[in-house]
Amino acid sequence: MVTPVNPPPLDRTSPPQRTDAWRQPAAGLSEGVRVRVLRAVYGDQRAAAELLPRLTDRQLTGVDPLPTEPAELAPALLREHRAEIRALPDDTRLLLLLAAADQYPVSTDAFLRAVVAARLDTRCLDAAEAAGIAHAGAGGVAFRDAWTRIAAYETGTPADRRDVHRLLARVLRGEGETPSRSWHRGAGALGPSGRLAAELSAAAGRAADTGRLSVARTLAERAAALCPDSTEQHRLTARAAAYAWRSGDGDRARRLASIAADDALSGVLALRTGNTTEAFDALLIGVGAAARTASGRSASPPGAPLSVAPCANTRSTSHTVTPADPRTVTPADPRAVTPADPRAVTPADPRAVTPADPRAVTPADPRGVTPAIPRALTSVTPFTVTPPTPATHLLARATEAAVYTGDLRRLREAARVAGRLGVVVPGTLGGLVAAFDGRYADARDLLKSAAGRCGPGGDPTVLIHAAIAALLLGDHTRAVTATVRAAASARARGTPVTVPQAMEFRAYADFWTGRPRAGEAAASDALWQAHATGQDNGACHLQAALAMFAALTGDADVCRERAATARSYALARGLGLPAALAQWALAFLDLSSGRFAAAAARLRALAGFGPGHGHRAIRHLATPHYVEAAVRTGDTRIARVAHADYERWAGTVLSPDDLALSARCRALLAPGEEAVDHYRTALDLHSRGTRDFERARTELLFGSALRRLRRRTEARDRLHSALEAFDSFGAPHCATQARTELRALGTPAAPPRTAPDSPTATLTAQQLLVARMAADGATNREIAARLALSPRTIDHHLRGVFTRLGIRSRIELVRLLAESDEPESG
Repeated sequence: MVTPVNPPPLDRTSPPQRTDAWRQPAAGLSEGVRVRVLRAVYGDQRAAAELLPRLTDRQLTGVDPLPTEPAELAPALLREHRAEIRALPDDTRLLLLLAAADQYPVSTDAFLRAVVAARLDTRCLDAAEAAGIAHAGAGGVAFRDAWTRIAAYETGTPADRRDVHRLLARVLRGEGETPSRSWHRGAGALGPSGRLAAELSAAAGRAADTGRLSVARTLAERAAALCPDSTEQHRLTARAAAYAWRSGDGDRARRLASIAADDALSGVLALRTGNTTEAFDALLIGVGAAARTASGRSASPPGAPLSVAPCANTRSTSHTVTPADPRTVTPADPRAVTPADPRAVTPADPRAVTPADPRAVTPADPRGVTPAIPRALTSVTPFTVTPPTPATHLLARATEAAVYTGDLRRLREAARVAGRLGVVVPGTLGGLVAAFDGRYADARDLLKSAAGRCGPGGDPTVLIHAAIAALLLGDHTRAVTATVRAAASARARGTPVTVPQAMEFRAYADFWTGRPRAGEAAASDALWQAHATGQDNGACHLQAALAMFAALTGDADVCRERAATARSYALARGLGLPAALAQWALAFLDLSSGRFAAAAARLRALAGFGPGHGHRAIRHLATPHYVEAAVRTGDTRIARVAHADYERWAGTVLSPDDLALSARCRALLAPGEEAVDHYRTALDLHSRGTRDFERARTELLFGSALRRLRRRTEARDRLHSALEAFDSFGAPHCATQARTELRALGTPAAPPRTAPDSPTATLTAQQLLVARMAADGATNREIAARLALSPRTIDHHLRGVFTRLGIRSRIELVRLLAESDEPESG
């Protein structure tokens, strides 16, 4: 007879213990490695402290993946837990083994059914509860922590583990429990079995189709272990790597990819985790191999690995699996406007969509050379009904790698390879060719087609493509909608790896539309997600975006630290896009602070040669700022050349904001009264656009020009309007420029707006964030780890907080924040 398992939960169960042994060595780690270490050890700082000395130099710097097996992560901690469990009675250990097998590594919820089927006495669990190891609940057994659960499983003998897995497989007979049943059958196998491997492979596909990618990865990995055929084993391992990547387990994905020894798959992962120049070379080799092996194949056997790029039209396209292309997830390009994440591949559609390149817009080259419009302009072709071939997938990925680095030579090389092999040119590459030929109208049409695919519930990658296209067309409202929907769809489909990529796109819309505080908060959260999922290249791009937000809000220290972090990493990995965005952030900080010569020098370097140094697409986007800085320093010759190409693009795309900025550039370059009409045209166009921050800067420049023309009344109105906008955006440096102009008119400017009943209104967004975390009890090092800043910067922020609020301790800070929150709650 079975006794019900319902005693009350233990008060002893608690979160992992903290230890000072982790903090000191962790201080020297990069933020990405620190986040991934804690994630790998289930947040247990004791395990983290044990793991750090075991890591190699390459693992400590993030070059190599971290260990993934529990025995490699914290063997001493596991031995300690196993000793606790071995002290329990045999019947208790058997129940704990059964419960652990039911939960780890696949949760199957079959414990109670197995107990009934085997007629086990659950009163034996009392000993485990008395020892504080686990307690029984209505749904089964709750372990003290993840390490205790793992120890309970590993304490069992191999024979006992096989027996409990077979028992669990027998009771899992529900209609939707096939993947769970297959897992336990595979885990209970004595040795290799082609039949079980095929069953597990099919179960992995079903799990992936329902968005359970972690389960799919486990099943595929077990199928590979049981497969007697070495070729099929490598294919299943590659498939498991793809599932791991899409589920957000970057370290496991990289380890499995190295076992599979698939250059193309490794190249795909390198787009988001490694050197993109090397990724390009590996992918281009894969293009040739796929072109030779995929000839005559239109579909693959049911067990074939997922192809890299999903087709946008999932309703009208069959989900073809291509054995030649194990790279299920094609990492998207984090450049300028973040490209869609490779991992974004939706479980229902194994073909990864070619991410669009943010740099789609041709950057203006001050030396008169019309640069090619980066790949976003061509990201439309993947949105086809006919599934692309494996060679096309790899060619698209190689093109992304080239654009990621800002290396135009490699883009041309990819086009030559496509022509030589007779491979259908992917949309990205086709758009670039159009840009090289100066066919901006063709690029515009491709973007409009892509931007229209932003309906709710769509494929996350397609939605990110739509966001990129919308950003390049100047439609920021549609871009925000598409990124929000992309993140929601990625979560619903079980592909969290795509979420931070969507936020990379969102960042551009936020700082263009004057929402730096909201954008900073969203980008900070996305940065943590990028680190946790092993997307260090995407994290670098987000660091650069955060530098831009800090430049807008006037936080010079944070801007410089973020930019230095991004540029240092970008140079090591050949990432031209984040490096250029970070440089733009520093240039804007100089521009808004009145250091025009420094701003002009930085902006001239944006098209710098060599991967990791500059990027022509970012240079194009920054052209209006460059023209302003150049005019202020009297260097108008190069500014006119840069503006000419920008105006040509604006005249083709016909975005109100781009046209407005082009008109503003004409005003800056025009003499005296002639500039007034151009400024009026610019403001009229701004009224139909969404770049509110740039509209405020146009009003500031217009007001300054009117003041010099002695048209005092209108100048005063324009400057007051700009000042009000900058105060609302939280952009103190730009607001200071407006006040300076008003003082030159002899007009007293209103002080910065603050709420008298809310002392925290005097804090910057970053200071308020740090203050709230400090009030919640976090130490400076913990705050630094969460925000990816140095402890010294956190200390600087807290000193600023105490000075602005007129307080001297954290206790006063807690009281002040609580009081300021009360009116909001009311």
